[in-house]
Amino acid sequence: MSSPAFGRPLPADSLLHRRDPTVKVLVVLVVCLAITAVVDPVTPAALYLLAWPAAVLAGRIPPATLLRAHVPFVAFALSLLMVNAATRDGETIARLLAVDISAEGLTIGAGLAMRTLLIGIVSVTFVLTTDGARLMTSLHQHLRLSGRFAYAVLAGYRLLEQLPETWSTIRSAQAARDPRRRLQHTGRGPSARPKALAQAAFALLVTSLRRGERMSIALETRGLGAGSRTIAAPSDLRWADAAVAFVALGVTAAVLLTSWRLGLLRGLGELGVFG
Repeated sequence: MSSPAFGRPLPADSLLHRRDPTVKVLVVLVVCLAITAVVDPVTPAALYLLAWPAAVLAGRIPPATLLRAHVPFVAFALSLLMVNAATRDGETIARLLAVDISAEGLTIGAGLAMRTLLIGIVSVTFVLTTDGARLMTSLHQHLRLSGRFAYAVLAGYRLLEQLPETWSTIRSAQAARDPRRRLQHTGRGPSARPKALAQAAFALLVTSLRRGERMSIALETRGLGAGSRTIAAPSDLRWADAAVAFVALGVTAAVLLTSWRLGLLRGLGELGVFG
């Protein structure tokens, strides 16, 4: 399965691909907001493990694609774990390179790290199963998003979608114009020297600005986004959208409630309420 362009979902037909983007946005926001109040690492870890089969089975996202998308989130999660474990006061349980590791800091850091991974997989699943144009259309229809703003975001999506292809074209042109590579017949790619990369980046910037200017002129000429004009024919929400939202939010609520009850029972036990 090929990798999607920015702003476009994976080329698959799945349960999550067919759901209304507005419903998915609301589910993602509710889950992310609900998990911010949790500090223990077990609760987000449980939701994280449940999110994997949802992404792979309901979204038909290859595990390898999910793992690659995890790289920035894993890096940020590890930084949160290390910083909190080394800087927070508490009982020292280990000493690493003259740095005291506290139990409290390790627990809080692990909770923040797992929260980051959970938000990461939920966000990645949303991006890989949601078309950018369909998202703006749905928000315009169901949440009354301004048509002018929706068109601006759609234009931005289109420019971002074209960035990888434009960058590849510029780099190929650099390789074709490189006399050393033509004489050597190496068949290698373009030069990776800082000067060549800087020139390619400047060309990409200029090309994107010109393309954005032409797009904005076209939108203004056609009067798109003005007044109460809609950007697509309206589509009604389906019962399946509500069912998926109900299941996702229900599972999240059940895990949070179970975690809260276990924490409450543990606290009462420490207070000696149960003898």
